[in-house]
Amino acid sequence: MPLRALAIDFNSFFASVEQQERPELRGQPLIVVPVLAATTGAIAVSIEAKKLGLDRNARVAEARQRIPGLAVIEARPEVYIDYHRRLKAVVDTLAPVKKVQSIDELECALSGDLADPRHVRALAEAIRQKIYREVGRCLRCSIGIGPNWFIAKLASDLEKPDGLVVFDEADLPGKLIERNVQLDDFTGIGANMLKRLRAAGINDVAQLYAASSAKLRSVWGGVEGARFHGWLHGGVQEREPTRHETIGHSQVLPPEKRYGPAALAVLHRLLQKAAMRLRHEGFYAGGLRVSVGYRDDTDWSAELHFNETQDTLHFTHALNELWSRRPRAHHAKAPKHVGIILHRLLAAHLHTADLFEARQEASRTKLFAAVDTLNKALGKNSVYFGGAHGATGYAPMRIAFTRIPEPEIEEIDAGMKRRIKPRQAAPTPPEAADPFPPDDPQ
Repeated sequence: MPLRALAIDFNSFFASVEQQERPELRGQPLIVVPVLAATTGAIAVSIEAKKLGLDRNARVAEARQRIPGLAVIEARPEVYIDYHRRLKAVVDTLAPVKKVQSIDELECALSGDLADPRHVRALAEAIRQKIYREVGRCLRCSIGIGPNWFIAKLASDLEKPDGLVVFDEADLPGKLIERNVQLDDFTGIGANMLKRLRAAGINDVAQLYAASSAKLRSVWGGVEGARFHGWLHGGVQEREPTRHETIGHSQVLPPEKRYGPAALAVLHRLLQKAAMRLRHEGFYAGGLRVSVGYRDDTDWSAELHFNETQDTLHFTHALNELWSRRPRAHHAKAPKHVGIILHRLLAAHLHTADLFEARQEASRTKLFAAVDTLNKALGKNSVYFGGAHGATGYAPMRIAFTRIPEPEIEEIDAGMKRRIKPRQAAPTPPEAADPFPPDDPQ
């Protein structure tokens, strides 16, 4: 069975980037948090902090008690995205990057000489050394190699940090059993699936490997079980592409924004940000959902459906309509967090304009293209709709590990150098010229 996939997992990625950027943090336990607050949780934990028993999601106050002197660093998403792109470019020079699995995980395709079992370890070490030279010594990674990404991913998780594990045909399932791999170590087996497997009499890797495709299909309740069987046995059938079903944003409100009009302004900011993403990603939306959570632990949500559109003005009217429907009893409550979701998405190439609104839609499309260009070139909120006034500093860029935001959409397009093409200065009319320029000897 040939080795077709190489998985790279960058260890403690956000924390490692901070250590690379700031030499005084190297070798020190640290955590990265979304905001500097004692009640927030860590989104990344350095290798040194993990060795002291700290896990991701640990609360700041608790983490500081457990590790005196712990460094707490506020997240810088744009820096992590920049490092992600640099790492991807470096890896791609040695092994073609087939897919970005997450901001800290790459899948590479192996073929020809790259797939030769005699050379794959040298390839992995070459990748590691090139990362050290061209990106930074703090960017450590674990590498797994196998007949498909599913097995390579498992291999990359078994030795951290700086691991290198190779599984070929002769290793399955023997070396998995030797390494005491558990059922929930496999991608796709969570707590609920683990219960279903055990109910079916599958309690360990040996039994999982011995199970037929039909049995796993029965356990999963569909074709995904058959796919899992194929991946487990080294098959290369492609995974189903992730369907893009919603685009949304949410925000925990700061204390000064925990009243009705301010919360609505933040919702408008979230909506305008989501609408820009919608257009950039090539979708139309046919529904808007709004949600509000209050300090008394109650919440409210509502939604509207409409003909698919990309029109921010249409979404704005829909948001105002939904907001007006809030129960009267909620008007005096203090909102704590708000969120919007654009859903019922339709790919742009499938969209047909409404017969009676086609001209307006064409005009609005040009308008919003211009607005988006200005915001990408000059920075977010250079142009915005009035509903977001007073809240343009909210809804900062966030990174989910499975979705890498594009700073060009959420912040500033560095490629445009904060400006659109400069207009050429008009020549000075002769009659207005200074008769005694500075270098004139008179």
